[in-house]
Formats: sequence, structure tokens, C-alpha cells
Amino acid sequence: MLFSDIIGQNTIKQELLDTVKNNRISHALLFYGPEGSGKLSLAIAYAQYINCENKQEFDSCGVCPSCLKYNKLQHPDLHFVFPVATNSKIKKDPVSDNFITEWREIFLQQPYMSLDMWLAHIGVENKQGSIQKEESKEIMRKLNLKTYEAEYKVMIIWMAEKMNETCANKLLKILEEPPAKTLFILISEHTEDLMATILSRTQIIRIPKIDDTSMRQKLATDFNLQGEDLDTLVHNANGNYYKAFELISFENSNSDFFNYFTQIMRMAYAKNVPELYNIVESIAETGREKQKGFLEYSLKMLRENFILNHKKSEIVYLYKKEKEFSEKFHVFINERNIAQLTKEFNDAHFHIERNGNAKIIFFDLFIKIMLLLRS
Repeated sequence: MLFSDIIGQNTIKQELLDTVKNNRISHALLFYGPEGSGKLSLAIAYAQYINCENKQEFDSCGVCPSCLKYNKLQHPDLHFVFPVATNSKIKKDPVSDNFITEWREIFLQQPYMSLDMWLAHIGVENKQGSIQKEESKEIMRKLNLKTYEAEYKVMIIWMAEKMNETCANKLLKILEEPPAKTLFILISEHTEDLMATILSRTQIIRIPKIDDTSMRQKLATDFNLQGEDLDTLVHNANGNYYKAFELISFENSNSDFFNYFTQIMRMAYAKNVPELYNIVESIAETGREKQKGFLEYSLKMLRENFILNHKKSEIVYLYKKEKEFSEKFHVFINERNIAQLTKEFNDAHFHIERNGNAKIIFFDLFIKIMLLLRS
């Protein structure tokens, strides 16, 4: 992965380059930022640059033996840890190495992948991936080995907030006394879920959303978009390239969310409780990441319809199907219910994220929607 392959983030790239040029490489970094901002890509590009045998002024050479191995994520001194769970093949105590082939495959396909995409790829989308105590043993084993070829041994921990307490405590010990020429890069979207002692032992680098200009250039080039279609996509992506990638194929990616949302709102307004319960059953069968995705999508639809209700269609960004539905629906989202609707969807997201019972959470939410739509 070259720095030049990463969308935007020019200030961060320069800061990372300067640490190498000025011999100020920290042994433990935390790349913190929102989904789709390029954190993982930046981590790999940085590690590749550090170990490049023919560094250029602004990037790795891309062709030396080290770079060629990094390009395939197959360098023997590059290690990955990421959330996993049991599936049809791995029945007990899963660790990242069980899924390393799938990891390389999906990263090379979509470097800006989400956790949801990753878990679906390895067939565990109905479970919440985590980094368990067995992983800490693998981390210690790998870091106690001598480097094979590179100057630095690199350990990249993606979604570090998914570490359980045992694994996090083991990692804390090695962060306090790291082996020489070892680089840890932790990647997180929710630092509040990380132990304070880990945060205190890492240099935190805040990765912002991708700026609109860079996003616009990338999408225009990759997907031959322009005009209103491009403006709508950039707005809806909100600095998240993975989300933009999903929205490009809206019919395949968000059609389920759209269908659920429209059915729920229609059945709630009609006070059709039996049909609402059928929808609950259907949503409860999906994975928790998809359930959270649906709730986030619903919040977006509520927000856009509220704006539309205030005759501000020029700043509403909806796709064709969404626009057609919202032409009649927007009048039901107003000052009397928008705050409470937003709160209920956010509360449901909070409880789903914390492993609450999906059927109870969604049925409770839908009954409240039924009451609020007529307020």
C-alpha cells in the first residue's frame, strides 16, 4: 500500500513521513478516526515506508523486495490482529491467523472495508467479532521472534476496541516494555472502549473524515460521476469512502434498509401491530452489525425528511427511491416528534451495540414509532 493510493489525508501522510525522516518513530501508535477514513490503509502504508529499502521523498518505492511483499500483505515481519468469531470451519478459540487468507483477500479488494463487511466475508455476520485472550498468546509469540528481513517488526491491531479485558491487559504489558525495533499500530473507531492505560501508552493520531474535494476527485475518477449524482454521493458519504462505495450500488447495498424503513413507517402509521412484529422477526435474524446499520440508515432518513418538511429540498440528499417515498412521508416528520424519534433510534442503537435482545429492542422501538408518527 502506497501513500499515493490513499484518498486525501495529506496532512497525516506528511506527519508520518516526517517521523521516519527525523528518526522519531514511536513504538506504539493509535490511529483513531471514523469508519471509511483510511486508517488501516495509512497504517500499512506507514509500515511499508518504514521498511522500504529505497525510500522516496514522499512514498515507498513500491518495487523493492520488501514493498512487493507488503503489496500482498505477505511480509514475514508484518502481523495483523483483527476481530474474529467462530464459524462453520473454526469451531473453537478463533484467532486472526485462522482467517489471514480471507483478510488479505478482502483488504486487497476493499481497503476501506467496514467491520460489518469483514464479518460477513468470514461468515460470522450474525455474531459480534472480538479479540480474545487466545490472541494475546499469539501476539506475544510473534513479537518474541527475531525479525526475518525488515528493520522493524510491525503489529497492526485493527478495531482494537474489540479486545476483551484479558487480551488488553496482556498487550499493556508488552507496550510497557516493547522489544527493540517493534512497531505497534492500534486502529480504533471508539477510543472510549479502550483501556485508559493503553491510551496513555500510545501516541494518538487523529484521522479525520476524508475531505470532500479528495472524495469528489476519487469518485469522479473511479465511477465516472459528475453533476448532481456526484454531489449527492459525496454528501451522503460524509467522508466515508466505504459508505460511498456501498451507495454506488444502492440497489444491492441499502435496498434492504430502505424496504425495512418504508414497511415499518407504513405499518406503524396504520397501527398494524401483527405486521410490525413480523418485521421485528425478520430484522432480528440479521447480524447485529446489520441491525446497527439499519438504525443508522433510519436516522439519516428521518433527518433528511425533517429538512424536506421545512421546504429545504435544495439541501436534501436522497436517491430516487428515497425521494419518491419521501414526497408523501416527509409531512409526518416534524418539530413535534423529530427529537423523540431521534432519541428512540439512538437508544435502540446503544442497546443493540451492547448485546441487548434484538426482538425486544426493535418491538419496543416500533411501538414508540407508531405513537410518535401521529403526534
